[in-house]
Amino acid sequence: MLGGNGAKTEAEVGRRDGKRAYGRRAAPARRPTMIDVANEARVSQTTVSLVLNHADGARLSAETRQRVMKAAARLGYQPVRRGGAPSPSSPTSIGFVCDEISTDPWTAIGLDGVREKAWEHGLTVTVMVTRGDADMEAAALAQLAAQPLLGLIYATINTRLVEAPITPSRLPVVLLNCHAANGALISVAPGEVAGGHAATDVMIRAGHRRISYINGEGSMEAARQRLRGYRQALATADLPFDPDLVREGNWQPLSGYEATRELMSLPAPPTAIFCANDLMAVGCYDALRELGLNIPDDVAVMGYDDREIAQHLHPPLTTVLLPHFEMGSIAAELLIDAAAGSVVRPRQIKVECPIVMRKSV
Repeated sequence: MLGGNGAKTEAEVGRRDGKRAYGRRAAPARRPTMIDVANEARVSQTTVSLVLNHADGARLSAETRQRVMKAAARLGYQPVRRGGAPSPSSPTSIGFVCDEISTDPWTAIGLDGVREKAWEHGLTVTVMVTRGDADMEAAALAQLAAQPLLGLIYATINTRLVEAPITPSRLPVVLLNCHAANGALISVAPGEVAGGHAATDVMIRAGHRRISYINGEGSMEAARQRLRGYRQALATADLPFDPDLVREGNWQPLSGYEATRELMSLPAPPTAIFCANDLMAVGCYDALRELGLNIPDDVAVMGYDDREIAQHLHPPLTTVLLPHFEMGSIAAELLIDAAAGSVVRPRQIKVECPIVMRKSV
């Protein structure tokens, strides 16, 4: 949530776009997850799972186990307990179809959110990965439709417009990280416009007036929406939009490096750089160091995504969290409600992308 200086809150931005912002408003209100414990203990989520599930065969040191247990206790983490057993005649599984699950962490994190919420209701999750192949997707959907499913979650690794998957009319469907034309299906996606607005607003509040933006590929929805949020934040603060301060990258560190070198060679270089993802921020860090500039004293840097690497940069990177775990949990909850006959309004839900404050701004 932004506020102050006439800035819009996530919900206000969502309403203006005809969509509702949905998600946590303050971190303490959210139940801690294994990902939170992993970040607190500085270990992988797999390690946390092994420790908390008492996998005695795992080769983990006593020190690691103790660190995880202490982190879980500090955060108040409680393992999810399965709900009451469903009746024998009731569907016991949710179908989960996605185009990719291994090339980036986002789909897997969303699946974790689905799985935890499903488990709370005594349900399991059946996963199908299609690799974007139309024939494979048709076969996966047909196979799932033949099973006694509660419903289907259809997910994409990149936020985009999709055609509604062909499923039996009786089967509720929720889209995750994608949306159908005219809101034909319930969808859950990140609030990217508000995320770009919030990130830019942090740098404005830190006193910066010449803020540059290194975007991802303009053909991608996330890139367009984050740029839109950047421009809206500038307008809210009565700062002019200068196209010379915007560069298009490709989400990779090298493009962040090259764009930063270009930006810092301008007659009036920026004092803050907003990178549309954390990987480009890594390249930005390298370029600024080569130029002998200090972060954040000389130039502030903002990332986006909150990848694991963000907390290990020097200084740790201030960034925007992509809330895929929460999105998955919300999608599962909406699907369960729809299967029970509840009418979901609104049908397009945007989940808040909160700022993760560290040391780079």
